[in-house]
Formats: sequence, structure tokens, C-alpha cells
Amino acid sequence: MKKLFERIRMPEFLEDMRMRYAAIAMVVLAVIGILMGALIRPWLALLMLLILISLVSTIFYALETIAKNTNQYISDLSYRIKRGEQEALIKMPIGILIYDENLNIEWTNPFLQKYFGDTDVLGQPLEHVDAELAELIRSNENTNETKMVTWGQHQFEIIVQKSIGVVYLMDVTRYAEIEERAEDEKIAIGQIFIDNYDEITQTMDDQVITNLNSYVTNQLTDWANQFGMFLKRIDNDRFFLLAYAKSLKDVERDKFKILDVIREETSKQNYPLTLSLGIAYGDEDLAQLAVTSQSNLDLALGRGGDQVVVRAKGHEARFYGGKTNPMEKRTRVRARMVAQALQELFKQTDKVFVVGHKRPDMDAVGASMGIRRIAQMNGKECYIVIDPDHLHSDVERLMGQVGQDPEVANAIVTPEAALSQATDQSLLILVDHSKPSISAAPDLYKRLAARTVIIDHHRRGEEFPDNPMLVYIEPYASSTCELIAEMFEYQPTNVPSLDKLEATAMLAGITVDTKSFSLRTGTRTFDAASYLRSMGADGMLAQNLLKENIDSFIQRNHLIDTIEMIAPNMALCTGEEDKRYDPVIAAQAADTMLSLNGVDASFVITKRPSGDVGISARSTGDVNVQVIMEAMGGGGHLSNAATQIKGKTIAEVRTDLLAQIKKADEDA
Repeated sequence: MKKLFERIRMPEFLEDMRMRYAAIAMVVLAVIGILMGALIRPWLALLMLLILISLVSTIFYALETIAKNTNQYISDLSYRIKRGEQEALIKMPIGILIYDENLNIEWTNPFLQKYFGDTDVLGQPLEHVDAELAELIRSNENTNETKMVTWGQHQFEIIVQKSIGVVYLMDVTRYAEIEERAEDEKIAIGQIFIDNYDEITQTMDDQVITNLNSYVTNQLTDWANQFGMFLKRIDNDRFFLLAYAKSLKDVERDKFKILDVIREETSKQNYPLTLSLGIAYGDEDLAQLAVTSQSNLDLALGRGGDQVVVRAKGHEARFYGGKTNPMEKRTRVRARMVAQALQELFKQTDKVFVVGHKRPDMDAVGASMGIRRIAQMNGKECYIVIDPDHLHSDVERLMGQVGQDPEVANAIVTPEAALSQATDQSLLILVDHSKPSISAAPDLYKRLAARTVIIDHHRRGEEFPDNPMLVYIEPYASSTCELIAEMFEYQPTNVPSLDKLEATAMLAGITVDTKSFSLRTGTRTFDAASYLRSMGADGMLAQNLLKENIDSFIQRNHLIDTIEMIAPNMALCTGEEDKRYDPVIAAQAADTMLSLNGVDASFVITKRPSGDVGISARSTGDVNVQVIMEAMGGGGHLSNAATQIKGKTIAEVRTDLLAQIKKADEDA
């Protein structure tokens, strides 16, 4: 207020001073004129003196009038400002509450009083008047920023000035409703794909296919109408979905039960169909939404199908479904197409590097040896990238055998050596993994990120290379070695194919991932094994490579001694905080527990040699351990998954695991 008065008074004050100085100057000049006139003509000097007196009187009267008017104006303005402050405090649409150190209400303005109704609040403890508001004030006392809160049926922006005991509440319910309505009316684009349509219908007659198409279309149409969505069939195995974000929320609360309905009903007719959906929303660019929805559908298919991937712009993907093991495809068309695409990439490459995941198992190493042979059959130099300091016992035995074969031994290089040899025209092939963060040669991946091929049998996760040149992910396959073994059928026949050691390594890789052909096997698994045997794979040598050390056997049994049932049909083994276990031992312990009666899912928590805490998870298929492990930063298959956690103790990880199992059970 003082500054305002200063701003108001300053111009008048300066003008007053200017007038006074002008008057003084005129008087001085007049006096000089009178003195000079008296020397010449006295009567003229007298006349000038009278005029001077009149002029001075007029000037000083005017100055007094201006000063009086200015003071009156300032006084009126001060009153109006004070009145405005009081009116604003009482009538402005902002709630004001003053309270004491004991949270007793000392005063509220009329705007806030209406939210209390007819209750007399002055002098009352706020806790008794409205406990919800009291808690909001306490929880926001230490923040100096405006925060959005909900009080009763309204939403407010709240500021709490604890130092003076004042709370300001601005009701923004109307604007929040407008914002919510705008969010609800955002467009969501979805793409629906029937995972196994071609495989199911290829042996059907036209009448059965027509009935099947009608059933699926009617079910999806009824489902779309139920939630107010637009559905259009655009191909035999593909639908287009258009919805508002509000409808999408309702469908997510329903957990996309349409997937279960169609799968279960078609299974009763002996042709089980599964659906995959990719849905995107939150972007104003419809073209980009369509691209993102296709990317989400690819992610759902890469994870094995029979599931939904929903993603908003700038947010992480949400997954639904994925409760069943992916079914084996009956066609080899894709294997042939990938083999041919790989041959075309070899033509544009000077040398090839193939790398598995960290601490590679037999599947990763066997697949690497298979890729090296395929590259050689196409006239390309290929190197297998292996870190010799981090190998499992079975891979160490294989490396001992490789040392007796100079051709293969010379093709094995360290990550550092591979990085120094790589050029802009080199090709990098990631086998048995698709996450760059778990690659055995992450620096090599960064160097060749734009020239990367992925061949894997694990379900695809959110972490994925941005623009791979070729992707071959088949979650239905038993192993990466199975996928690569199928490619040899489409390679040149006038060059040497797999030798005995390479075929044995690939057979050992299949044996490891199928637990000696007892899990995740299909007809193509046995076809691949048969082909490898025909190429000279030695079953006895494979068994010798996979033999367990005595120490490993003792440690595995020690882990199993700690078994406890943490939920119906779920078993957990926990290692000691101060003891390190090889990941293979933990995985073997989890596999062994599955063979026990009444155990459908098993988890093993151990401290890894790196110091991280690892979890190996297995299931018979009734429990989706992949979802649980993904929630803890890992991944894998529905029935075979794992994760590694940094900076936590085994006890803390155990608590987190139990919480995730409970959450997964509630979401199921």
C-alpha cells in the first residue's frame, strides 16, 4: 500500500515543485524589473508591483488547491483499496481458514463456510468438524507448492501456510471434470489378431471355416458393443478396433475376458483359437497411434500371443492375459523366410559376430556355433563372442572340446577383440536373448545397434532394440538351437554342413532347455533333434557335457532342504545371505521342486556370484511365472523365468516376491 501511495504521489509532488520554482523565478525577475523601472519611471514600477502581488497570490492559491485535491484523491483511493481487500477476503471464490497451533478453527470466510453447511465451526477442533480436511492440512503443511487434493465430492488446489496458520482452498472441481472428460474422450486404436488362424483352418472345409468366422466375429462384435467400441474385420485373422479412452478403462477393469471366452469355447470344438491385441492411446496423431498399436501387437505376439498389450503415450505397457503356453505352429514357412532373409543380409556384410547372453548356457553357445556354420556356408567370416571369465561348468567342458578343433577355436573371440574388429559393414546376431542389457557384449551391440539380428525363443519384453534388421522370435520353440537347426534345410547344399561337435553342442542346447525332452517340446523339437543326430550329434558326448559336478549336486540338495510352501501349490527355496550360488544350481533346484507332488510353481532365491540376488522361477504352466518375474525386473517364459536384483538382501527380495505373487493371484 505504501508503495502504491508513493507511485500516486510522486507525479503530483514533482509538478508542485516545478510550479514553485517557476513562481520563485518569476518573482525574482519581477523584482529586478521593478527596481530597474523605479530608476526610470516610478509610476511604472508601482504598477508592476501590483501586478506581481496579484500573480503571486494566484499561483499560491492554485498550488494549495492542487495539494488539497491530491490529498483527497489519495484518501479516497486508500479507502477503496481497504474496502476491496475486505470484500475480496469475504466474497472471493477461494476458501480461507485460519487455525491455531492445536488445529482449532479461528475463522473461515463465507465461501468456505458453505462446505461445512450449517455447522458452527468457529472455535471448534478441525478434527471434530471434518477429519478428512484436518488430515489434508496435516499432510500438506510442509509443502509450499499448490497441490491438487480431493475433499468430499470436490477437488481443490490447496496451499497451507503453517507459519501463520492459514489454509487457502480453491475449488477446481469443474475444471477437473472438464479435464477428466477430455482424457476420457481421447481416441484409442487397437488391432486384434487371431494367433493361430492359418494353422487351425488349413485342414477345415469351407462350411466349418465359415461357422468359425461367424462365431468369432459375433463374439467380438457383442463385446465391442457392450463397451461402446467400434469393431471392423479387415482380414480373415485381423480386426480393427476404435474406442474412447473411457471405454478402454472399462475393458481393462474387465481384464479382457473376451480372450478367455473365445479360447475356451473354441477349445470345446477341438480348434482352440487365441487372440492377441495391441492397443495405443494418448497421442493426438492418429497415424502415430496406428503405428504404436501395431508395435504393441507385435510385442504381444513376441511374448507368445493370447494376450493384450495396452500402452499410453509416454507410459509403460500394461499386459493382460498370457495365461496359456504358446501353441506350436505347424508350418515351416517362417523358418524358410528367415533363412532367406538372413542370406540376403550376409551379402551386405563383411563379417558376422554372434553373441549370447551373459553367462551363456548350452543353448546360447550351441546356437552361436550353428549360426557360425550357416554364415560359413554362405561364404562369410563369422566369430562367436564369448566372455571366458564367466562360463558355466557345462560350457567350460564344451570349450575344452572346442580347443581340439582349431577351425572352431579360432572363431571364438572375447568381447573386447570383437569390438576392435567390428566395422560399419559388420553384422551382429543376438541369440537366445533380445534384451541388450543382458548381452555378453553390450559395447559391441552399441557399436552395431543399426545392424542387429535377433534370434530367440523367449517371450519378448519391453526392452528391445529400436530398429533390428531382422527379428525371429518364436516363443513356442523349445530352444534357440531348435530354431537354428531348422534353417539348415534352406542353406546351400554344395558346401560342408554341421560337423559332429557343432551338432552335439546344438543337441545339448535343446536337451538343457527341454529338461531332456520332458518340457516345452513339440513335433518340431524332435524333428530338430533327429536332424542333428543325422549330422553326427553324439548323445553320449552331450550327456557328458551336461553332467553335474559333485559340489553342484550337494549345493542343489542343500537349497532344496530349505523348501517351504508359500502359497497353495507354490514352493520356495532360499539361500543364505553370505553364500554365493551359481545360477545353474538355482535353476536346477527350481526344476527339481516341480517334480514334487503338489508343487505347480517353484521359486529359488540365491545370492549370485556377482553379488546380486537372483530368482529362478518355474511352473507346470498353471502359474504364469513370467508375469511375476517381469514385475521384478526380469522375464522369460510363462513356465520358465528369472530375474536379478541389485542392492537388496535376500530377505528383502523374498518379501517383494511374496507381494508380487499375492498381486498376481488377485489379478488372475
